[in-house]
Amino acid sequence: MARRSRRSIRSELNAWPGYVDALSTLLMVIIFVLLVFVLGQAFLSVALNKRQQALTQLEHEVTRLGQMLSLERSHTSALQHEVATLQKAHEADVATATSLTAQLNQQTTERDSAQAHATALDEQVAQLRQQLSAIASVLDVTENEVHDRDRKIDNLGLQLNVALAEKVEQLQHYRSEFFGRLRDVMQNHKGVQIVGDRFVFQSEVLFPPGGAELSPEGVQEIKILAATLRQVAQEIPADVPWILRVDGHADRQPIHSAFASNWELSSARAITVVKLLIAEGISPRHLAATGFSDYQPLDPGTTPEAFARNRRIEFRLTDR
Repeated sequence: MARRSRRSIRSELNAWPGYVDALSTLLMVIIFVLLVFVLGQAFLSVALNKRQQALTQLEHEVTRLGQMLSLERSHTSALQHEVATLQKAHEADVATATSLTAQLNQQTTERDSAQAHATALDEQVAQLRQQLSAIASVLDVTENEVHDRDRKIDNLGLQLNVALAEKVEQLQHYRSEFFGRLRDVMQNHKGVQIVGDRFVFQSEVLFPPGGAELSPEGVQEIKILAATLRQVAQEIPADVPWILRVDGHADRQPIHSAFASNWELSSARAITVVKLLIAEGISPRHLAATGFSDYQPLDPGTTPEAFARNRRIEFRLTDR
């Protein structure tokens, strides 16, 4: 047993160097493989770096070529646009040349026509000269007659002016007579006065406030005026163109009645007076009614007295 034990121990001691050699060999193999791997990794890294640089250069080249291609395209587009513009300009020039050629042909035709027309006009001028010579000889004969007619026209105009002056003077005479008689008849009537060449009735004498219907007192006043006018009218010759103008006036206070404004009120009052004069026998051909609203005041003041003066009916005997 003891021998076997010593043999086992020896066997174990003899196997240990083999293990060490095997491990050493394995370690050297591993180191060799790692060295080969490291060298391969280094060579591969160098190769990859070179390829990356080559790719980078290729990318730069592609970018440069792309920029050059873009510039070339822009240049090509500009050239195409310029070609299109030149083509349009060429077409416009061709159209202009065609139009100018047509105008030249037309002007040539018109020139030929004008020359022919000028020739015809020369012939007409020659004929007109002959006619003018004949007319001049006739005018020499009729010029004296024209002078005689001018003298007659001047005389007729002078006679007409004299006649008109006489009619105006007659009208002035009858106007004075008419207003003189009215003054005698109405000199004591309140609210009646003469202003210049007008006979003035205050509205309160003839109409109620804001109304256009004559009051009983107003009817009597107008009847007196109508009687005086009838007497004077019988004396006025028929050829004297006289007319009695009835003017209605209002004040500038806002109106509060059935009338829309002072225009309607002043006109309605004048028309009412004219209607009564017609009813009293005055010919409508010698009457006229006019409304002036508040735009022809006698008194520019704003007192009740000024407003009362401006509310009035005026009578004026004048020519047509």
